Amino acid sequence: MQLGYTLYYVPDVAATVAFYEQAFSLARRFVHESGMYAEMETGATALAFADEKMAGMNGLTILPQRKDAPPASVELCLVTATPEAAYAHAIAHGAQALKTPEAKPWGQVVGYVRDLNGYLVEICSPVSG
Repeated sequence: MQLGYTLYYVPDVAATVAFYEQAFSLARRFVHESGMYAEMETGATALAFADEKMAGMNGLTILPQRKDAPPASVELCLVTATPEAAYAHAIAHGAQALKTPEAKPWGQVVGYVRDLNGYLVEICSPVSG
């Protein structure tokens, strides 16, 4: 087994792709012509977004994430050599500030924001050692 992609169900795939391009400087890898599915280029494993309606089409019931509700018990971690600058960039482009980057005892710098849908995003440096 290997992790192929991580998928978040969102109310507006196009808006989410545009947000991730601006706030986190990720490039779109693929957008389906229906507009209901997209992937962002993140290295070996893609970050994908699907329209919330697709959950029902797949026979699933989901609890939609909303920015006015507490974040789901999952987070997306974006690793960068410059977490402080990436955090400031994300905030300047619409991410909601939660916790400014700080050094952790294990040598990593970690900060938290929420995306336009309310999902939790960790912006961090690589784990040292």
